[in-house]
Formats: sequence, C-alpha cells, structure tokens
Amino acid sequence: MTSRARGGTRTLQLILAWSFVGIPLLWGVVQTLRNALNLFH
Repeated sequence: MTSRARGGTRTLQLILAWSFVGIPLLWGVVQTLRNALNLFH
C-alpha cells in the first residue's frame, strides 16, 4: 500500500470522526439557541 493511499484513508477517517462528533454538537447548539430565543419572546 502506498503512503498516498494511507493518507487518503486517514483523511477519510478524520472526516468521519469529526462528523460523528460535529453533527450532534451542531444539533445541540441549534436546539439551545432555539430554546434561548423562545425565552426572550
């Protein structure tokens, strides 16, 4: 296996890992902001 293929795999793994963490985090931030806006209306 070439280093280029391993680098591509590592990049894909990083993207998947950050997506696994980032999507729920983004969802939580959006929900928090929506709830905060409801408090001020």
